[in-house]
Amino acid sequence: MIGLPDIETARRRLRGVTLRTPVVLCPGGTGGGALYFKPESLQPTGAFKLRGAYNKISSLSEEERRRGVVAHSSGNHAQAVAYAARTLGTRAVIVMPRGAPRIKLDATANLGAEVVLVGPDSAERTSKAEELAAEQGYVPVPPYDDEVLIAGQGTIGAEIMEDLPGVETVLVPVSGGGLIGGISAAIKLSRPDVRVIGVEPELAADAKASLKSGKLVEYDTEQVSRTIADGLRVRKLGEAPFEHIRAFVDDIVTVTEEEILDAMRRLALRARLVAEPSGAVTFAAHLFHGEELPDSRITVAVISGGNVEPQLLAGVLSGSSSEETRRAATR
Repeated sequence: MIGLPDIETARRRLRGVTLRTPVVLCPGGTGGGALYFKPESLQPTGAFKLRGAYNKISSLSEEERRRGVVAHSSGNHAQAVAYAARTLGTRAVIVMPRGAPRIKLDATANLGAEVVLVGPDSAERTSKAEELAAEQGYVPVPPYDDEVLIAGQGTIGAEIMEDLPGVETVLVPVSGGGLIGGISAAIKLSRPDVRVIGVEPELAADAKASLKSGKLVEYDTEQVSRTIADGLRVRKLGEAPFEHIRAFVDDIVTVTEEEILDAMRRLALRARLVAEPSGAVTFAAHLFHGEELPDSRITVAVISGGNVEPQLLAGVLSGSSSEETRRAATR
């Protein structure tokens, strides 16, 4: 597992590359204690993933960088790898699902990466990336199951602790587990009393089931593909993230599709923050599942990304249902 020295190394590598995102007080309050947002949507690629991707690629040897890198992703990791590779002068090949949001596909290609399209199953993306690595000699940059990536994501937790030393609870989206694994390690290794709570959609609640059972639980593709939170459509946690989650995460709660959309709408209209569905789950938990969360004087909700399709955002702001919004986004 990672330690605080690994996170400090990542912070040095990321200096001048990633943004030290602010903690923003939720306007108007939400009842109870104060709620702050950590908007990773403000990063150059629109999501937290740049921290881990740059930390990983910058740790490679010159020989490895000359070979190029390969990654698989539904979107945000794809953009992060493409951005980091371009910055560090190495080639990037990204395996993405054909159904990924157009805004993420276009952004990845515009950053200079070669995009290889496959079907919707995350296992298919993984298999294709492994095939390309074996055939072409590319160095794999996994989306979450890698301790160097986890340490990069952990820099978020270190910033929260410095900027809000009185924080009592931190809410973190859960997909493959790299984000919450890194944040929880950074927080618990410095302040064990701070509660770290994961949040995921009800339709992709494999992390909650895994934490409860003590072993990795896998959901099928058809199940997880139903959630509008495309960045959280992972069938199961990574091995390394799960080890960190078991050690450092206090609980995981789930939210509904309508709650996610309501949270997106309120973030945009009240806090002037644009969040993609995956990034809004933490605010949804705060709004609708307070009884499942610890009483807290100061809570931070990590907004993991803001790369949302314009049509989907328009549907959210108009108050459309999750099904209506999904249909509008795919027209």
